[in-house]
Amino acid sequence: MTAQDWAGVIITVGAFIGIVVTFAWALSPGRRKRLEQQKYDVLNDDD
Repeated sequence: MTAQDWAGVIITVGAFIGIVVTFAWALSPGRRKRLEQQKYDVLNDDD
């Protein structure tokens, strides 16, 4: 494999790990409650 192949593999694996970590962080129990509340805040705008 060439250096470009390895760079592509590293970038792809890094992006995959980043997406998995982001989903795990966002869907953790404490954050899920906050995200669910924010989902309805747009509809409950009291301006």
